[in-house]
Amino acid sequence: MFRALVVYAHPEDPEAFLRHYREVHAPLARAMPGLRSFTWGRCVDPAGGRPEAFVVATLEWPDRDTGLASLASPEGEQGTADLANFAGAGVSVHLVESEE
Repeated sequence: MFRALVVYAHPEDPEAFLRHYREVHAPLARAMPGLRSFTWGRCVDPAGGRPEAFVVATLEWPDRDTGLASLASPEGEQGTADLANFAGAGVSVHLVESEE
């Protein structure tokens, strides 16, 4: 399995970030070809403090070649281009070849 873990920093306007993510970015991610699974969520700190990251998303493909082709597809490029519209606080992408 091949995964992309996308970690977003805390934005200045959390509600605007979440609105854009739900209404625009998540649908773009779900449209990527070959995608097996897409999940995302807001980070929490069990102690009630501010977590290190704001949102983490996980995208999964059956294998590396499918994942890389999906990320390079027009749909993948659209999603990447959309980051400039809401992720100004910072984002990191980690590509992982997972073992089960």
